[in-house]
Formats: sequence, structure tokens, C-alpha cells
Amino acid sequence: MYPLDDVETDGWAQSTPETAKNFSAVGWYFAREIEQREHVPVGVIDSTWGGTVADAWTREAALGADAALAPAFGAWAKMTERETDALAREKDEHRQRDEARAAGKQEPEFAWHPQLESWGPGRLWNGMIAPLTPMAMRGVIWYQGESNSALARAPLYSRVFGTMIEDWRHEWAEGDFPFLFVQISNFKSNATEDWAELREQQLKTLAVRNTAMAVTIDIGNPDNVHPTDKVDVGLRLARAARALSYGERVEFEGPVFRQATAEGAAIRVWFDHAAGLAAKGGEVTGFEVAAADGKFMAATARIDGETVVAESPAVAEPVEVRYGWANSPQCNLFNGEGLPASPFTSAE
Repeated sequence: MYPLDDVETDGWAQSTPETAKNFSAVGWYFAREIEQREHVPVGVIDSTWGGTVADAWTREAALGADAALAPAFGAWAKMTERETDALAREKDEHRQRDEARAAGKQEPEFAWHPQLESWGPGRLWNGMIAPLTPMAMRGVIWYQGESNSALARAPLYSRVFGTMIEDWRHEWAEGDFPFLFVQISNFKSNATEDWAELREQQLKTLAVRNTAMAVTIDIGNPDNVHPTDKVDVGLRLARAARALSYGERVEFEGPVFRQATAEGAAIRVWFDHAAGLAAKGGEVTGFEVAAADGKFMAATARIDGETVVAESPAVAEPVEVRYGWANSPQCNLFNGEGLPASPFTSAE
């Protein structure tokens, strides 16, 4: 309930097959890449708890200072109202697992549900981040977002996440250190979640200074919320660190939407980081256009230099365009460095 000044840990450990097996795979591949390219020892602290919301990693006072973030506290209040039932369910599940182990049987599987103590505003900050703030550090890599994809939570994410980034910087007092994060991948999910909106909110967070985003829309698993490709995620984050922390002249982002301009029956999309723009596997996929009525229709698209021109026979005068706007979209737009374009929408 309050910030701790110490954290339970075994301390620093040299990377070995034995120590690495319980460590963040993304963090390990990230660190290996930096060590091999920069020829410097790299120390990484793994402070993670799966299936949690960004609100829990943000200092409660920072959330409370912004009236626009009141819904985060409202969501927590609704969860705690169901606490008795939730705790009873967890107790019963633990009992069944213990009984199965004692009998030498396979443990039963239960539907995933959040652990209450890990979702409260500020809870994980208090126990897992606050104790680390006295330590010197160079930057943060962040891989989270899926649990904020609920319809009520997703539109608020950039506000919560931006607040968290700035507050971590304030509490560490190390300046505007690089904050490198992973955009959530593709997953079928269901109608109770909006992964497209969450990705858009992550894209908006790039407005926070000294941040970078590793797009992973091309390397996810639509049927698994935990994609198995951790190597490319770590390497893409390392690219950003090489540029922002080590001053290398290396492209570290895929094409990022800049603006869209109507051209009669078509609409042209302009990107940053678009040198060598190309579609992998054939024709460009994933684009939709809409007229003033806001109804998006599937579009055909073609690459023209560092832009994309999209149109649809069902939309006579398109004024809006979006790309990869689904929980698990089919996307194939990349720049010359092989980095994928981020899904986006031009609609406000």
C-alpha cells in the first residue's frame, strides 16, 4: 500500500543458461545485442509481472494529480467490489491445485483472471519499482499493454502511460532517460477488447520526448497472447537504444504515419522513417478508407515513393484512412531496413 525502500532479490547474477531461463527473454536478447555491438558490460534488471495494467506500475500520486485519469481509480473500485468472490475463487483454485499435486495428478487448468493485488493503482510501483529508484540507470525497456486493451481502458492508455514515463523520470532524477517500448502484437482476442485502439494510444505516446517504439505487428501469434518470437523484439529495442543511448546513426523505427491528403477518389498517406518503402509478399494489405460519414471500407493500396495511395470503389471521396485496424490485422508494409509500419488511423 506504500512505496518500499527494498526489494526481495538474489542480487546481480552473471548470464548463464541456468540464470537466463527464468529471466526476460526480450531483455536478454536486448542486452546481448548491446553488449556485442558496443563492447560494454550490460546490466539489466528484470522487474516484471505478467497480465497487469499500466496503472499498477504508475505512482498513485501521479495518477491522482490528473483528473482525466479518474477512470483508472473507478476501474479499480469496481474490481474491489468483487473482491470477496474473487478471493474465494482464487482460494478454491489453489486448493484444487494442491490436492492434485498431493495425489500425483495433473494440476487442473482454470480460465485466466487478474490477481487483485497486482492491478491496484500504484501497487506494482510501490513494491517493484520504487525500491530501484536510488540506482543509477541508462534507460527503460517496456513490454506491456495487453491488459489495458479493454474497451473502457484502451482510449486512456496514452494518458496513463505518458504520465508513468514522466513520473518515473522525475522519481529517478536521472533526466529524460530513453524509454523504449514495444507496441502490442496481433492477437484475435474478442469484442470486449480493442487492440487497434491500444496500438494507436502507444503510437501517440511517441510524442513524449526521448521515446521509441518497437512495432511487432508482423511477428505475433494470432492464437497466443504471448508471441514466441522474442529475438526480433529484443533486436528492435536494441536498435532504438543504439540510436538514443549510444548515438549511432541507425534507423530504429518502421514507417510512422505523418499525414493524409485527399486526392479526388484516392487518399495519399505520408510517413516518416519510410526510406525504401515496400510491401512484403506482394500487394499492400491492411488499408481502409472512409468518406465524411466515417464508415471505413477495405481499400486497394499502392506504394508511390515514400507514400501510399489508397482508394476504394465504395468510397467516392475518401477523407480518412487507416491501416492494420483490427485486433489481429494482416499487415505487410515495411521500410528498407525491414522494420514494419505501425498500424494507425488518420481519424481523430
